[in-house]
Amino acid sequence: MIIKIQDLWKIYPMGAVEVQALKGVSLEIAEGEFVSVAGPSGSGKTTLMNIIGLIDSFSRGTLIITNQEIVNKNRRELARLRRELLGFIFQSFNLLPVLNVFENVELPLIISGKGGSKAERRDRVNYLLEEVGLADRRTHIPAELSGGQQQRVAIARALVTKPRIVIADEPTANLDSQTGEKVLSLMKKINREEKTTFIFSTHDPEIWQMADHVVFLQDGLIKSEQRH
Repeated sequence: MIIKIQDLWKIYPMGAVEVQALKGVSLEIAEGEFVSVAGPSGSGKTTLMNIIGLIDSFSRGTLIITNQEIVNKNRRELARLRRELLGFIFQSFNLLPVLNVFENVELPLIISGKGGSKAERRDRVNYLLEEVGLADRRTHIPAELSGGQQQRVAIARALVTKPRIVIADEPTANLDSQTGEKVLSLMKKINREEKTTFIFSTHDPEIWQMADHVVFLQDGLIKSEQRH
């Protein structure tokens, strides 16, 4: 198992009241799975995704990622694990406005030191830009792109370092249906070829159908789980 969660709780103090966002969640995700985390607003899925992505802490329980128990790690250690293991696709894109498309996608390779030579970095970035249909936009800055194009840049950037796990928050929300299908096909291809584990938080039934493993959350609990 690449991710193992046991009896995970997340409690937010709100003055004199405690809000229980997660209530003893237990979950196992195998390496190379295509996982969809579904549920209504307030179900806890964003909280769970943020905890798996090492962006948020948890109140109690156990989280193990690639055989490493995530407990009492300092911010530097968590940042190192995020760089080494994780790629993120945010609904809000989070592209750097002063960098062009190529530079936005290349940046994680430079920061992580995973990119190899300049020529190897260039080949990897160009391959992904071809795959997401943006090879002809590589010199454009984000402000010159549509929302769907910016989302495709964000997807290429998440995949560029060949992360073992990709965390995706509504990755097709800003795409038309045709582009959404192409992007999902690309992620499924990367999933198969590079054995990347994908974990999606989504309302998109098409992602549920493509997923190997669907987790339904409600009120901070796993209501049901299906493996296809």
